[in-house]
Amino acid sequence: MTTHDAIRALVERVTYAPGYTSAVGTRVESAEPGYVAVSLAKTDDLLQANGFFHGGVIAGLADHAGGGAVTTAMPPGRFAVTINLQVSFLAPAKGTSLIARARALQVGSTIGVARVDVASLADGVETPCAVAVVTLRGVDFPAQ
Repeated sequence: MTTHDAIRALVERVTYAPGYTSAVGTRVESAEPGYVAVSLAKTDDLLQANGFFHGGVIAGLADHAGGGAVTTAMPPGRFAVTINLQVSFLAPAKGTSLIARARALQVGSTIGVARVDVASLADGVETPCAVAVVTLRGVDFPAQ
């Protein structure tokens, strides 16, 4: 297995494990050291009263992408958990899906920081809807 394959497998393992990210339908689009892109298709359960993606859903996707980006830049056996999440909403997310692209900005021995850009997709057009900064702490990966 190549390093690229191992990193993607790690992100998929966390994303598709039972819990929030798999329950809402999060999909891994790409993963490489320090970079993760994940997407989420629109369903009625993920919307707020006006029919746009709920802010909590957008924040959750950004958080997960940021955690993936930092985790992929850590030594094997380490896993990033969020200690701070700051999200700025830019526009209503009224597309048919969301995509979050996260890049690790700094990864140290215990703390990492990622920037996440979230866009809403409609008819092949991406509209930025949020930007986030995620600060995470490295911990030992949970036993399987």
